[in-house]
Amino acid sequence: MPTPNMRKLLAERFALVDDEFTSAVLDGLSRPQKSLPCRFFYDARGSALFEEITRLPEYYPTRTEAAILEAHAAEMTEGIADDSVLVELGSGSSLKTETLLRKLPRSCAYVPVDVSPAALEDAAQRLTERFPHLDVRPIVGDFSRPITFPADIGERSKTGFFPGSTIGNLTPIEAGRLLAVLRNTLSPGGRLIVGVDLKKDLRTLLPAYNDAAGVTAAFNLNLLARINRELEGSFDLDGFRHEAIYNARDGRIEMHLISRRAQDVTAAGRTFRFRAGETIHTENSYKYSVRQFQDLARSSGWRPMHVWTDKANRFSVHALVAR
Repeated sequence: MPTPNMRKLLAERFALVDDEFTSAVLDGLSRPQKSLPCRFFYDARGSALFEEITRLPEYYPTRTEAAILEAHAAEMTEGIADDSVLVELGSGSSLKTETLLRKLPRSCAYVPVDVSPAALEDAAQRLTERFPHLDVRPIVGDFSRPITFPADIGERSKTGFFPGSTIGNLTPIEAGRLLAVLRNTLSPGGRLIVGVDLKKDLRTLLPAYNDAAGVTAAFNLNLLARINRELEGSFDLDGFRHEAIYNARDGRIEMHLISRRAQDVTAAGRTFRFRAGETIHTENSYKYSVRQFQDLARSSGWRPMHVWTDKANRFSVHALVAR
């Protein structure tokens, strides 16, 4: 069970995330192209919906990456020292992490970093039950910023774990900046194990973000429901629809919420006007070739060590070491 001190830290961090959510919503809805940061998808309801998405037949990334991890976890963790720290970025439910934890020395600590306090608390409870020896230290926060580790962990060697192709939610420039931040966070001698979705045909790609059951649509619309719940918003969810398209020029999937009619909506005491057909841009998911991502990693201070892919070359997992 999470300790009282752990619960206190989670509560304090949650207050900071709440303030960031308000600022991000007011800023994003004030722009000519309205937008909302995808990191705020993951409140308790959003996290549950995403876990449901990962089990959909159309959504290949989670099961493909999980199969790669199961097949190669021993290789990925080879050489990780005793008394080191596994730092997971955007940890969510931490389900994939168990594959790596089973291969790590018993003296390793685990630091999950996520914006969802609920997801962190659930994951910490489950992992401490399954791995009684494991020292779990959750941090609520945005992993794109420097992470402040507890004093007794800060000097230990670190391996970052960044699964799910979450790095694809960033533009290549932003991804390069994040990789540079992570190099400093995990150094000296740091490693990074990162999942990256690969370029592929649209017959596979588009259904993964437009599933027949409508779960991804509910996940996208939950962002508006969260504004209603937490910021006294007045969004009519029936007044918006989900759409995911492929932007071939930029090599990315884009998710949008499209206003079905002209309407005014309030959030946090502010009013925002929508035209019929106007969109809120909620997420990007960039797709890379192996070479493209390795070049990006090199330019950000990392040396590619190894890459593992599935037989169909849908997904990749890269091992990097800080230069």
